[in-house]
Amino acid sequence: MIILFDLDGTLIDSTEAILESFAIAFKTFEEEVPADALIKVEIGHPLDVMFETLGVQEDRVWDYVAAYKQHYRKISCAKTVLLPEAREAVELASKHAVLGVVTTKTAKYSIELLEHMGLMAYFEVLIGREDVEYPKPHPEPIQKALSKLPTVTAEVWMIGDTCMDMLSAKHANVGSVGVTCGYGNIETLSKCSDNIYQNALEAVGFIANK
Repeated sequence: MIILFDLDGTLIDSTEAILESFAIAFKTFEEEVPADALIKVEIGHPLDVMFETLGVQEDRVWDYVAAYKQHYRKISCAKTVLLPEAREAVELASKHAVLGVVTTKTAKYSIELLEHMGLMAYFEVLIGREDVEYPKPHPEPIQKALSKLPTVTAEVWMIGDTCMDMLSAKHANVGSVGVTCGYGNIETLSKCSDNIYQNALEAVGFIANK
């Protein structure tokens, strides 16, 4: 079996670091910082998409992304925490499956975060934004992860907190489980998944008992 995890809102809470880094990026270019609620609703999308949605002109987007990343790399480990029972979820999953991470975060920073938290050793592969041309909800991130694992014939599951995760899984023809501990909620997730649990540990338990 293979279990793939999303990162933000599924295993970790980096909301504080994300909001602070967005604020720094907008202030760098002397622009008004969007309300936290407007930023939060976009978390899970790639940074360039988030900035454009938040009103940054297309030809300026990558300047904002660079300013964001410059600050984020300084604070991410200090201002990111594991979600409740996330460690237990990864430990339990490792007893039943080969594990991977599929995220729209930058892979480099994702690996640093997971190493800081003592979890990276559990994962055989981590696919980040720079590893694919088309991010979730496109199937490419999941397909890329599976291509780096020893077998693609095993049962495969994706655990995530947004419909982007669920749709990516559907398009890649793998199973999916939604969790409500992140940026999605029961109302939105019920539109894209039949399997919804409170957190990653409950999701792993469901998969393990299938």
